[in-house]
Formats: sequence, structure tokens, C-alpha cells
Amino acid sequence: MEKLLKCLTNSLSRFIHLVTFGAPTSLPSQQDYKYVANSLKLFKRVLDNIDESCIHSDESLCKEFEELDVVVNEAREFIENWNVHMSKIYGVVQSRHLISKIQTCSVKICETVYGSLESSSSTTSTSTLVDTQRFVEELKNLKSETVSEKLEGALKFVREQKVPPLELIMEIIELLRLSSTHELLKEIVAVEKENIKVNQPNDINYISDLVFHIRETMVNLESFKTINGVSVPPYFICPLTLQLMFDPVIVSTGQTYERDSIQKWLNNGLLRCPVTRQTLSHRNLIPNYTVKALISNWCDENNIKVNRTVDHPDNCDKSSSEDQVVSNLTIENGFDRLSFQKSNHRSTEESCSHSRSESTSTAVSSSEHLCEMSGETASDTGVSPHSYPITVSPLPDSSRNDTTTFSYVKQLVSDLKSPSNETQTKAAEEIRYLAKNNMENRILIGQSGAIQPLVSLLHSNQKLTQEHAVTALLNLSINGNIKSMIAESGAVEPLIHVLETGNTCAKENAAAALFSLSLLEEYRVKIGQSGAVKPLVDLLGSGTLRGKKDAATALFNLSIFHENKARIIQAGAVRYLVELMDPETQMVDKAVALLSNLASVPEGCLVIAREGGIPLLVEVVETGSQRGKENAASILLQLCLNSPKYCRLVLQEGAVPPLVALSQSGTSRAKEKAQQLLSHFRSQRENASGRGKS
Repeated sequence: MEKLLKCLTNSLSRFIHLVTFGAPTSLPSQQDYKYVANSLKLFKRVLDNIDESCIHSDESLCKEFEELDVVVNEAREFIENWNVHMSKIYGVVQSRHLISKIQTCSVKICETVYGSLESSSSTTSTSTLVDTQRFVEELKNLKSETVSEKLEGALKFVREQKVPPLELIMEIIELLRLSSTHELLKEIVAVEKENIKVNQPNDINYISDLVFHIRETMVNLESFKTINGVSVPPYFICPLTLQLMFDPVIVSTGQTYERDSIQKWLNNGLLRCPVTRQTLSHRNLIPNYTVKALISNWCDENNIKVNRTVDHPDNCDKSSSEDQVVSNLTIENGFDRLSFQKSNHRSTEESCSHSRSESTSTAVSSSEHLCEMSGETASDTGVSPHSYPITVSPLPDSSRNDTTTFSYVKQLVSDLKSPSNETQTKAAEEIRYLAKNNMENRILIGQSGAIQPLVSLLHSNQKLTQEHAVTALLNLSINGNIKSMIAESGAVEPLIHVLETGNTCAKENAAAALFSLSLLEEYRVKIGQSGAVKPLVDLLGSGTLRGKKDAATALFNLSIFHENKARIIQAGAVRYLVELMDPETQMVDKAVALLSNLASVPEGCLVIAREGGIPLLVEVVETGSQRGKENAASILLQLCLNSPKYCRLVLQEGAVPPLVALSQSGTSRAKEKAQQLLSHFRSQRENASGRGKS
């Protein structure tokens, strides 16, 4: 007993001294440690004054002394090893765990000692009784710091597989100072590293889940920020740096990141996708030309100049300054710095001139409904991904932009199940508009059980009810988590039903919703297999301009999966796409981009040539946009490589002069395709000349 007491008091002394004089200033829960250390001073005095003859030396008490000694040393080692590169959240959680164990062990010892001293009549035991009783009361009344309580509350939601309330997440972000992109990125990396080495996978997995929700919240908040008054679409923001991407790349899980940020992630030995948290099957980074072209187009439309400079390596560990000024956003956490400047000569009215009506915004041409673009590759044949043009329009003001209440949403969900068609329609309409522009409302609606009733209403015989329900689901799918909930609720077939039977607006929004769900890689396959291609192609051929854009965008994303290419071709899409290469349709870039994917298979080349696409493609190479020229050149190259007959047809259309011009002044990819085509023409001519001489 004497040896155990001496060992424990020595451990207590070292712990108290460290907390009082040597704890790092960045240590989480520092105040909690100080409270415990002050209480342990009293406990140490109790132990110092114990008269061993007055207490019963039993095996259980010895075990309690050993347990307390172990946990006090664990806490001391944790404090000694703490550094600024470790996870703040893990630090708070681990500190709470250690402090709780110290409290429990100490109280158990005191209660045992108190019982022994109470039955003793010695002067020493009598004077120590008061200290013992006081120490127990202090420990029992010890309250954790606010951040510890908030984190425990958020983790409780996570353990129950629920999303913590937005207000709680925002409080945690503020308390732990995670509002800067640099600090949040440090936290994400630190938690991932902790996940690799820690021996309690469940605890750290819950922390990883919480960090995921914090990151999602920050991404959504970043999407509300502006560059000189222009909102940045959320799918342009790197999930790691929370900044506009300059060189977006796709990892094996299909997620898109800024190249330098994900490369540094991999260089840190982190082999899980930061967003999906799935283990990466390989470390290859595939350029996401689609998103890169979208960003470039968006910058051009809004006259935003992007200047890219790289921080010096010495600056890698420096904290970023808080957002400086709107016109000069920077990343200063060791990742590339992007500066944005907007010209002032273009008015807000001009930039908003092509925005869509308030009641019919969709995923194809509104930043409201273009969800994160993940993993868009043009084909499965090794052809480079194509840039797909999607118009991004500023959102009109909404009269229902305020955050609603949980009780109100629950009532709306109840109304969705009402036997009254009128009540159902009004509830679906209200949810549609509540989810239109408000991030918090979307989360609230998703958590309130609205998804399944809305999916059920897609089969409503009332066209207006059907329209409100499909548009509500489209608006809700902007949130990544809710998008998954919609997909998992079996929404694909009901959305196809709306695509086939709905009114004009409902069909268009069903197409946009299918596009949104197709951003989930596994559903890209399922949507194609479920019969969506034929009604999408029908909409491409007979819909309004907006409907055709929605259909083209959905079909483009489906065409990334190899099997869907054949389905799209067999459904007759090529004929409509060739017609849409007419500049008057305002669909040239979209049509050419989708044809570029379809041309990667032989049957695609056959139908493009048969439908008279070659003359129009040569015209696009000559007079189209930079993006259109690039994709048209790619299609012509596929055609010529596929058959000498197509090669002759391309030459007969006078393709050489515009291809020569493109090889000198196009985008890097366009130049490459033009040069390959011209080289192929020379090769064909030389072969023909050789055969003639022989």
C-alpha cells in the first residue's frame, strides 16, 4: 500500500505541475484540466495525510490506486505530446474521456477512504474527513467547458446516424475556430491521420463523421459567398480548400478536387477519399475537363480574371489570413493561391439577363440545382473527358427565402400524406419553395421525413401535384446527403414515370433530377438500366429549349457509363443531336459534347455519319465556340480513325483549312486533336500514294 501511495502521489504531482506551468497554450479543454488539477491538489493532500492504520488495505483499493495512476499518466503524456498539428476535435474528446476517468477513479478512492476514516477515531482521520468530503463534492460538481459539451451533443447525433443541427455545428466551428479554410483543412488532415493510428476505430469514425458534416456545412456556406457580388457555384469549390478550383481532378471514387490539394493529401500518406471516406483504389488523378470548362465559362461570363500564384514552400504551415476582400480571395495554407478580380464594366442586369423564371429553375441552367459535379469522364475507352457546357444563371429572389421551423415542416409532411389532393398539392408547393434557396431549410426538410411522401406523389394523377413534388425533390437534391436519401428511397422509377407522363415543367424538372442523381456514380448505371434513356431522348427531340437542355445534360452524364452509350444511340438521340448542331437552336455546344462521348464507340460513328453529321461538325470546327471546336475535332478524329470512308467525307467537306487554323489557335486539347487529324490525313495520302506507285 505504501509503495502504491507514493507512486500515485508522485504521478499526481507531475500532472499538477505540468498543467499549472507547462501545458501548451493550444491544448484543447485547458480550463477543464486546470479545474481538475486544482481539485487534485486537495486530493493529494488527502493522500499525504492518510494514516494507513486507519484504512483497510484491501485488493480493490489497491486496484483503484493503480487505475488512477495509469489514467493520470495517460493524461500527462497526452498533454506532453500535444501539438498544433493534431486534431482539435479529437483533442477535446480525448481530454473529456481522460478527465472523466480521473474523476471516476478519484471519487471511488475517496468514497472507500472516507468509509474507513469515518469509523476511525484518530485526529488525523478526523481532519482528513473534511478534505475528502470537500474533494468529492468538487469533482462531482465539475462541469466541462462549453466546447466539450457541444461536441458531445453533436457526436450523440452522429452515433444515432443523424445529422447534427446546423446551429450546433456552427457553434462548434466558432468555438474551435474552424471558420478559416486553413484551420478546417488542418483539422480534416489531422483527423484522417488520427484515424490511421488510433486503437479505437469507433470513436475516431464518429469524429470523422462529424468533421464530414462540418466540412459539408462550410462548403454550403462558401457557396453563398460572392466574388464582387457574383455567387460561386458550390460544385466549383474544392471540398478540401473550400476555394474555387483552378485545376480540378477526379480521384478513383469519382470525387473532384483541386489537383494540388488532393496531391498534398496523398503525399501525407492519406489514402481515403476526403468526401466519401472510401479507400482510394489507386492514386491516379484524372483531369476533370468538364468542371474546368464550366469554371472557365463562368469566369468569362462574369468577367472574373483568375491569377494563379503558388506559395513558397516556407509558407506551408502559416495560417491563412481571414477572408481579405471580396475581390481578392486567397488560399494561404500551403496550397495554391488563387486571386480573383472582377471587371466593373458589366452590370448586374447583364449578368442576370439569362436567368430562368422563378417557378422553373432546374439543374441544367441554374446554380440552384447544379449539384456537385463528381467524376465526369467522357468515355470508358481512354478518350480524354470532354467539357460539357452548362449554363449557370444567378438565382431570382424568392419570397420564401427565410428559414422555417421544424414543427412547420412536420405539419407539411403530414399534409403530404393527406387524403385531400388540394392539401397535398399545397404542401408540396410550399416545400418546393422552402427548399429553393435556403440551405438550412433543405436539411430540415430532409430530416423531417419528407422524401418518401414526395416520391409517392410522383405517381399522383394531379399534374400540378406531380410538378410540385418533382421540383421539391430537385431542390432538395442540391444537398449531397439528401441527394443520397432521395436515390435510396427508390425515386428513379417514379422520376422516369414523371418524365413520361408529366406536364412540360414536370418533365423538365424530372430530367434535371435524374441528372442530379446521376452524379452518384452507382446510380448512373441504375438510371440507364431503369429505362430513363428513351424518355430523355424523346424530351431531347420534342421538348422546349429548356427541356432539351435538361435532357441533353442528363444524357451526357449517363453517357459516361459505357453501356449507356449504346442505349442512347439505339433510342435515336444522334438524329436529334445532329439537328441541334444548327446554331439557331442555341444547343450547339451541348449537342457536340454529347456526340463526342457517343463517337467513342463504333456504332456512334456509324450513326453520326449516316445522319449527316459530318458537314455540320466541320462547320463547328470553323465557326463554333472554343469548346465546340474542341469537341467537334475530337468527333471528326474518331470518325476518321474508324473508317477511311468517313475520312474521305471529312476531306470533301473542306475540313483541312479550319483544322490548320485550330491546330494553331485552339485550346491545348483542340490543338492536339486537330494535329492528330491532319497527321492522319497525311498518313492516308502517303499510303494511297504508295499503293499507286506499286
